[in-house]
Amino acid sequence: MNSLTLERQGDIHILKLIESEHDNTFTSDVMREFLSAFDQVEAYDGNTALVITSDHEKTFTTGIRLPWLLSLSAEQRAEFLNLFERVLYRLYLLNVPTLAAINGNTYAGGAILASACDFRVMRADRGRFCFPEINVKVPFTPMMHTIIEQLTDSQTLRQMAFLGSAYTGEQCLAKGIVDALHSKDALAEQALAFAGELAQKDRATYQQIKHGLRSAMLSHKASIFAE
Repeated sequence: MNSLTLERQGDIHILKLIESEHDNTFTSDVMREFLSAFDQVEAYDGNTALVITSDHEKTFTTGIRLPWLLSLSAEQRAEFLNLFERVLYRLYLLNVPTLAAINGNTYAGGAILASACDFRVMRADRGRFCFPEINVKVPFTPMMHTIIEQLTDSQTLRQMAFLGSAYTGEQCLAKGIVDALHSKDALAEQALAFAGELAQKDRATYQQIKHGLRSAMLSHKASIFAE
């Protein structure tokens, strides 16, 4: 994999975005790397948890690589969107606990990716969380609505979706977008500690509860995975 790394530390899988020169933005190849990583996590025999993070100094991910997207044909764009929705679908319903360790700016598709995780922790002193789709004229798809509707309260979601409001770590914590804040130096350690607790949960039971709470996503399966 060129844009991601996947490693295991004990019972924890760590998926790291490493394409810093492009702000960890998404292309079709990046989406395929995500899907391959999910295959490996799902194939692991035993309880585990997945942490998604970035090695960028200031950025988690800013979503789709727009200049690249604009260079594609309509058919290629449709292919990318399908790959992106497959990534979001599988992450949202992945059969292990998932945690986004947000170390910096998290925008657009990157914010949707983080929203698809079960839990989110964020760096306290740097980074904003934002859905700028209204400003770049890229509406959410129906399955993306299913994900973001569970992120926060209706008033905050309205401000994020209709106004493109961007929130700091402290604001994200106050609004329930993230579950905890940590300093730059403590973020990785604390994320792994929390993931270690999650990895002790019975995997089959966790999956059943997750799928029950997120059953609305199942209605999108046929359209996303249609051949």
